[in-house]
Amino acid sequence: MDLSKPSTFANLEAAFGGESMANRKYLFFADVAAKLGNTALAKLFRDTAAQETEHAFAHFRLLHPELVVSDPARLSPEQKQAILSRCLELAIEGETYEYTTMYPEFAAQARSDEDGGAEAEFQDQIDESKQHAAIFHTAGRNFGLLAPVEHHHADRYGVALQALRGEGKAAEASQPVPGKWICKVCS
Repeated sequence: MDLSKPSTFANLEAAFGGESMANRKYLFFADVAAKLGNTALAKLFRDTAAQETEHAFAHFRLLHPELVVSDPARLSPEQKQAILSRCLELAIEGETYEYTTMYPEFAAQARSDEDGGAEAEFQDQIDESKQHAAIFHTAGRNFGLLAPVEHHHADRYGVALQALRGEGKAAEASQPVPGKWICKVCS
């Protein structure tokens, strides 16, 4: 699959999102049907949700072929670690986007629309997404799946983000290079 074509890539992302949303929606419907005593309809929704998951996985495999594992026994320990590291990187990236960009923008719009319930929900999701990102960072460290330099970079961004929020102070390197930032861990 040639992912250099932006419209195909965007369509695959949209299809992945749509199938993922259908899965969660059908599981919600299954829960409602079960609570209302209609076990046959609950089963139909659960079964269809499982199919939607498979559709989403197919799209995700096309978006991230580097994560497709056909025969785990043929992978070296280094290859396995690289795949797991990529999974964690994508998870951290997604959770970080949620709490730094998506949910703050949604909360601001809800506040502007004077929808306190939605604003509170989005604020709660900001907190949860921060926790999820931290859990994934910890998992990466615990399992040695994130390179030490990435820890360093992630930590520096975390300090800078806290400083932007007025929750601390970010400092400059002891010997800055004019016009160029050099990571002391990398160099």
